[in-house]
Amino acid sequence: METPVATPPTNLLGLPRPELEAFVGALGNKPFRARQLMGWLYKRGEGRFDAMTDLARDFRAQLAECAEVRTPQIMRETTSADGTRKWLLSAGVAQAFEMVFIPEADRGTLCISSQVGCALDCAFCSTAQQGFNRNLTTAEIVGQVWLANRELGVDEQGHRRVTNVVLMGMGEPLANFRNVVPAIRILLDDLGFDISRRRVTLSTSGLVPQIYRLAAEVNCALAVSLHAPDDALRDELVPINRRHPIAELLEACWHYIDEQNGRSITFEYVMLDGVNDQPAHARELVKLLRGRPAKLNLIPFNPFPGTRFRRSPMAVIARFRDELIQGGVMATIRRTRGDDIDAACGQLAGQVNDRVRVRLGDKLAAAMAS
Repeated sequence: METPVATPPTNLLGLPRPELEAFVGALGNKPFRARQLMGWLYKRGEGRFDAMTDLARDFRAQLAECAEVRTPQIMRETTSADGTRKWLLSAGVAQAFEMVFIPEADRGTLCISSQVGCALDCAFCSTAQQGFNRNLTTAEIVGQVWLANRELGVDEQGHRRVTNVVLMGMGEPLANFRNVVPAIRILLDDLGFDISRRRVTLSTSGLVPQIYRLAAEVNCALAVSLHAPDDALRDELVPINRRHPIAELLEACWHYIDEQNGRSITFEYVMLDGVNDQPAHARELVKLLRGRPAKLNLIPFNPFPGTRFRRSPMAVIARFRDELIQGGVMATIRRTRGDDIDAACGQLAGQVNDRVRVRLGDKLAAAMAS
């Protein structure tokens, strides 16, 4: 006689409200129990069922038998001289990914990951050099925010320190569409983390079909890694451009704004010395973006071991910004944070072993969740 295989407990952090209501219903409970449960999970940050005192005792006993609240395990924490904090989180089997908290006077931004590694092979990004292992689950994505709230606590006024969440860590979020979208729904849900849609930002290298899908399914801020004003240069820096060139990408961006009644798209532009930082490049960007709901975020390049690129001098970056503004395109320069602990933009490396897909051309489609 075969021994029955035990069913693993369900991680509640991976369930958006409709799925949590269905889970609770399958246990014989009313939907309002799911709403109570979400209050404990996300408003109070409680992960122990026996501490959820306004839930019926028999319901708590049911949860203890078949559910859990599990976050990624912290392997290492590092704090920068400027207050930026970085966590290395376990993804199991010697794999790890990173998340970063950036404190500022008026907000606290948590940069979270969506994959272990990345398959898109952008030339200037440390994560891309690590290769790709797997997608993070919805629970692992949501668990980063839950974990950060627990680790950071509240400020002097009793408010959570995480006010903004950006999917700009390791991985291409739209290549993990199946798990990222439910995670965003939990971030936005007023019974979940209840974060404003303008304070949740998804950053993509430009997976055009998934941008159209995103516009139909969820409403959050969108940031697009542009990094070049023409296809020839962007083909070199952001190889996905060979599949979805700039004109096609921009059309998808304007569609997203129209569908979501958004204010603007943020275009990220890393400043590479002598590569994409000349006034002529700025003037080409003006032709692309003037009169559109767009703003450019100029990012000083953050070096990593083995890179061939150098950071543009600040005087060059400032001149580039001024050229854009004079041409009628809003532009800002991102302040570099956490570079002394390799926590700045483009520096996250994590720990990526067993690289099942190392480069863009190696079965990229298989890396993208349908």
